[in-house]
Amino acid sequence: MSVPVPHLVTTHSVPGREVREALGIVSAECVLGINVFRDMLGGLRDFFGGRSGTHQKALWEARETCLKELAEEASGRGADAVVGVDLDYSEISGGGKGMVLLVASGTAVRLR
Repeated sequence: MSVPVPHLVTTHSVPGREVREALGIVSAECVLGINVFRDMLGGLRDFFGGRSGTHQKALWEARETCLKELAEEASGRGADAVVGVDLDYSEISGGGKGMVLLVASGTAVRLR
């Protein structure tokens, strides 16, 4: 039997539902390495203008992975929803390597 996926919302409540109990903060972290070929293609886009589809796809995948993991952590706590969802992106660089860190967090809640 599969576990239902909780609602994930950026607001402090789920429209039309009342929070019965807060279960605590939940979070998920994803680190995305930007490889040399993506960097070169992205650099060309920066030089000539336009959007970098390769970087956008990588960021989309990181966001989807983080939100899935956030929902899984909340489900494991018996939550019906995660409210106040926040996504924070940071760059980690050094030694010729570039990485993007994405942290998704929110409050796991049970609804009435």
